[in-house]
Amino acid sequence: MKTKADKELEAYERRLVEVDGEFCIPQEAGEARHYIDLGPLFGGVERTPSEVGKKLLLFVPALYLFILSVQLLKAGAAAIGPEIQGEFPFANGISTLGFGWLAAYIVLSGSPVAATAIALFGAGTLTVLQTFTMLAGSRLGASFIVLMTGLLYAVRGKAIKNRNDSIGVGIQAMTMTALVYVPGMLIGYAILRNGWLDGLDLHASGGLEAALSVAWGPLVDTFEDLLPGWALFVAGLGAILLSFNLIDRILPEVSTDGTASKHMQWLTRPWAMFFLGCLVATLTLSVSVALTILVPLASRGLVKRDQVLPYIMGANIMTLVDTLVVAMLLPTPVASHIVLALGIGVAVVSVVILAFFYGPVKTWVLLFDDWLVASRPRLWSFVGALFVVPLVALTTGFFWNS
Repeated sequence: MKTKADKELEAYERRLVEVDGEFCIPQEAGEARHYIDLGPLFGGVERTPSEVGKKLLLFVPALYLFILSVQLLKAGAAAIGPEIQGEFPFANGISTLGFGWLAAYIVLSGSPVAATAIALFGAGTLTVLQTFTMLAGSRLGASFIVLMTGLLYAVRGKAIKNRNDSIGVGIQAMTMTALVYVPGMLIGYAILRNGWLDGLDLHASGGLEAALSVAWGPLVDTFEDLLPGWALFVAGLGAILLSFNLIDRILPEVSTDGTASKHMQWLTRPWAMFFLGCLVATLTLSVSVALTILVPLASRGLVKRDQVLPYIMGANIMTLVDTLVVAMLLPTPVASHIVLALGIGVAVVSVVILAFFYGPVKTWVLLFDDWLVASRPRLWSFVGALFVVPLVALTTGFFWNS
């Protein structure tokens, strides 16, 4: 059954006529109102002054809550850190990889899990390796919401004509994330081990720490007096989830309906899509949001599956921006080095693929996609494997401590 938005989009598109290569809506005889095409993600998004004003009013409380959540996480991690240090699930780097991966499934976002990893590192609970792998795990699990959304679109019948495309985009998001993050992790950890970022000093200065203490210290102290350490940590996690929700309301929105123009040849250019993915993930501060919008686009046939792979790679790099901000709020520069090392590793792998191996990688990913979608048992086995692999990694924490 078509939704109201689908019907409105179809009615709008029927009114469009082509004039000098552009699509527009005729007003009167000899008059035309042109539709400015900003691409399939930003086109058609209009803002009234009142909407802009509401977003500006939300900015200050959202920013305050974001920094407060980081301070609460730091305080909570410091309180419970000695009790959980070296214990399951923080016993080794493989266990923390699985924990970050599965935790991203649970909260349907990688950013809160990544921020938690940085906070635990700041409290001395996690080692550099454990923080690095938990951060990477949060990224591997963040794309699961794209696959889940694609499956829901197909099950609910919203993608009857392009059912396989809506599911396929989710499979591609998970596949491409693994393809760039697994080798990217190896490169990133090599960067950390060799100290190539040691000269980079990105962390909270003494002055900033003093300002944070003045602005947020009294409220954090109040929470510390009222809550035990574990509850303080949970409060910080809840606050960061709420802050990300507020930030989502403030940041520029992307539209799945702004696709009136038929002349979007730039969608077929891998590097253009790569930089578009970087831009959208930077603006939305969420790879989940940046990638999930591909599902309705693919389900309507507005974006082809073979066009989105570079976009996924770009989004997977810039999704670390918000985590880098959290890391820079800590008094040690090592936290930012961990985030940057992973980002650099993923960026190197992505650029190499686009420059030298894009054709074979695209062919392999699409064939794998088609092979899974063609069979329900294979598709559900794939979904099952997405849980089994991180769960196996997580359980190593019961047997191995390092």
